[in-house]
Amino acid sequence: MTVASDIRPTRLEYIRTKRRILIAKKGLNLLKLKRQALILEFFNTSKTAAALRGSLQSELIKGYEGIRMAEMLAGTMQLENEAMKISQMRNLQIKSKSIMGVHIPKLTGGERELLAEHLLELPTSINEAIRTFQKIHKIVLEVAEKETALRKLLYEIERTKRKSNAIENVLIPKLLSAVKFITFRLDEMERDTFIMLKTVKRKMGEREEMIRKKEEIKVHV
Repeated sequence: MTVASDIRPTRLEYIRTKRRILIAKKGLNLLKLKRQALILEFFNTSKTAAALRGSLQSELIKGYEGIRMAEMLAGTMQLENEAMKISQMRNLQIKSKSIMGVHIPKLTGGERELLAEHLLELPTSINEAIRTFQKIHKIVLEVAEKETALRKLLYEIERTKRKSNAIENVLIPKLLSAVKFITFRLDEMERDTFIMLKTVKRKMGEREEMIRKKEEIKVHV
């Protein structure tokens, strides 16, 4: 609740407080719209992430089956040798895009260089296993991107909710209480002023009446 001693019961303060209420309500509406947009983006990203996780699971099953097949057909030694030749991840860049003020990461690059000529020289089983895990690697990066985006969106949704609740349940009621107090005090001051003016007018009338009577007495004397 607003502390009455902190409020100046003036018309200027009344106008300022009413203006603050209008601004607070506009801000509240914007925060609610922002939260709705973030929630929509969260669910869309969540659906994409779920689809990617499902695709990742099926590709992993396919990939490990491919490794087992390559191991049986080409032998463990050759499989391990070819695995050692695969280059490290290169040129992975993290960019960002803004969604309602939230910076969402965007991963680009990160491919592993594999020469087409080298792949053609490999047994078909190893070739297919490598290509499958290339696809898995790409999906893993996409899943990481979406999971990070979900965490950031969820944090901003909660943060926006706290802000809107503070405005709706604390700030606006406080300002409305201040307006009510100022209005009460201004009405009270107006009544006091009216009573004071009536009292002054009555006393002036009594004084004029007294002077008039004195003048009448002097005339009769």
